[in-house]
Amino acid sequence: MTKKILLATVVAGFMLFIGCVPTSKFNAVQQSLASARYDSAQLADKLRNLQATRERENHQSAKTIDSLNQQIDLTREQMATLNKQIAGLSGKNKDLQSEGALRQAALTKSQKDLQDQQAKLEHLQALMDRQKHAIEEIRKKMTNALVGFNAKDLTVSIKNGKVYVSLSENLLFPSGSAEVNPKGKEALSKLGTVLNQNADITVDIEGHTDSIPIHGKYKDNWELSLARSASIVRILTIDYRVDPTRVIASGHSQFDPVQPNSTTEGRAQNRRTDIILSPKLDELFRLLQTPDTGGL
Repeated sequence: MTKKILLATVVAGFMLFIGCVPTSKFNAVQQSLASARYDSAQLADKLRNLQATRERENHQSAKTIDSLNQQIDLTREQMATLNKQIAGLSGKNKDLQSEGALRQAALTKSQKDLQDQQAKLEHLQALMDRQKHAIEEIRKKMTNALVGFNAKDLTVSIKNGKVYVSLSENLLFPSGSAEVNPKGKEALSKLGTVLNQNADITVDIEGHTDSIPIHGKYKDNWELSLARSASIVRILTIDYRVDPTRVIASGHSQFDPVQPNSTTEGRAQNRRTDIILSPKLDELFRLLQTPDTGGL
């Protein structure tokens, strides 16, 4: 009840105030109020427009940010892939460098081996040239020392890189015998003189027969060929003092003929003693036996 009395009193007071306000002033107040309401509405519209623009801009910014984030993620993935590729290429590069170093080392070794081989070949060629020259000198000395003997009974030649002094049975021995006759000793004397003047010559004495079986003192042609070479060795080493360490004796019987044994002339040439002379080749043999690591 008190509230109703209070409200009625306020309304009555307001009405009394309005009644006391002049009409012109009231109208002015109403116009101001309307203008304020219009301005307020305009501001509200602008605010709404601003809010809408801001929302659009925020939405667009969010889309842009999402797009940029996607691009960043894609770029990171690409960078990770590139980093893996770089790591792989770095590993391959290291492998290639190691392989290149190994190949370079192998190439350097091959070049050195090639140079060593070339030097060895040049040295070998020089030794072979010296051997060839020495053999020719031996041939000349033997030819000069044995001049005057019948060419059918004694020949000096070079064969297989050695000097062959071939003496016929007619010059050295009676038929079927291993005892050297005086004419044969004369030839051996001259040969021994050359050998003693050239201590670097090795001597191989080979006895040869024809294919006709023998009867008598010797069991067969093997024994005869060996006995004949041994007789010559004894004369050279005992009578003419040739160093026995330089001399080798062997018998070949009928199995190394120079002519067919089917003819009288051929058998005569096959009954011979070959004294084979060659310079010592110790240095050449050492060079040939040296282990070769260069693949020659």
